[in-house]
Amino acid sequence: MIGFVTWTEEKAPRRTEEIAVLRMRFCAVSVSRRKNTPAAILRRRAATAAGKLQKLGVTRAVFPEDFPYGAIFAKRGILPVEVLPLYRSLAGEWLRAALAAKELSGAATVAVCGDRLTGELVRTVTELCLRYRYVLLDIPDGGEELARQLRREFGVSLILRPAAGQIAAADGVLLFTPRPELRGGVVLALYDGTEVPKDVTLTLPALEDRLPVGCCREQLLAALCGAGVLRAAQIEMKVD
Repeated sequence: MIGFVTWTEEKAPRRTEEIAVLRMRFCAVSVSRRKNTPAAILRRRAATAAGKLQKLGVTRAVFPEDFPYGAIFAKRGILPVEVLPLYRSLAGEWLRAALAAKELSGAATVAVCGDRLTGELVRTVTELCLRYRYVLLDIPDGGEELARQLRREFGVSLILRPAAGQIAAADGVLLFTPRPELRGGVVLALYDGTEVPKDVTLTLPALEDRLPVGCCREQLLAALCGAGVLRAAQIEMKVD
């Protein structure tokens, strides 16, 4: 079970509690905090909460927004829910939102860079081909069958193994593998080690009133999608 860490102004319960968010159950712990609570006491309370989750074998948790005591939980083997899989599943929508923020439409040229053709890349490239006129796919090998399928089923073209200059000139680029030479413009990194974007807002329009407040939204949505409770298509994305 995934943990769920919250702040509370009341005395924290001695035991963990189970809470449900959209039918997904979490193992919840609270850290008691008031306006003038000393930092040393907060660290001690955070360690106590971490210990409760550790005893139950929890290794991933949803934390409060901007939670300052993540390192204390990490020492107990409890890390934040990984959000990169969520952003990878939203790659096409993320690129759309980023280009829309720059007032670029479906006539834009977009590129996808990867080290191999995976199911994830196939889904992303297909989505982009149905939305944009020019789509470039930069992978070392393969892609020919995908290009034929897209042309046969949807009448769209996919440009394989584009020149470096074509990728650099694209209006937007999705990186599933590092390309340090690409800088400027809309370049979205989706490989391990990249930081969570700060200019992205994720919302769940139809279910917003059923989500808890105060938690890290990306971690919560990633947990829900990872458990199959939520589909990435239900999430709306805005880039500031």
